[in-house]
Amino acid sequence: QVQLVESGGGLVQAKGSLRLSCAASGSIFSINVMGWYRQAPGEQRELVAVISSGGNTKYSDSVKGRFTISRDNAKTTVYLQMNSLKPEDTAVYYCNVEGKSIMFGDFGSWGQGTQVTVSS
Repeated sequence: QVQLVESGGGLVQAKGSLRLSCAASGSIFSINVMGWYRQAPGEQRELVAVISSGGNTKYSDSVKGRFTISRDNAKTTVYLQMNSLKPEDTAVYYCNVEGKSIMFGDFGSWGQGTQVTVSS
């Protein structure tokens, strides 16, 4: 079993910054991709940013130049630095990790979600 624990959400004014963290633990053999998604009320969950095991990154057009995804040296914690936040960034942010478990083979896990609210 793989657990993800997210932290760092909150309320911030427009043009402010927040940093989200997501720590993966459990029976992990390897991690292929770590990423952040978000879901606003009444909307579908959408990709925000992902980072591969090789360090390649991909961002949605709406956050390019403002958000930065990174991970720690152990490659079990992923971060999302969010700068120049806009009210339209308001959503629940979910961490997603895909890899191989020691016990269960391929896995894909989601975090519990953390609320980010940007006031105008």
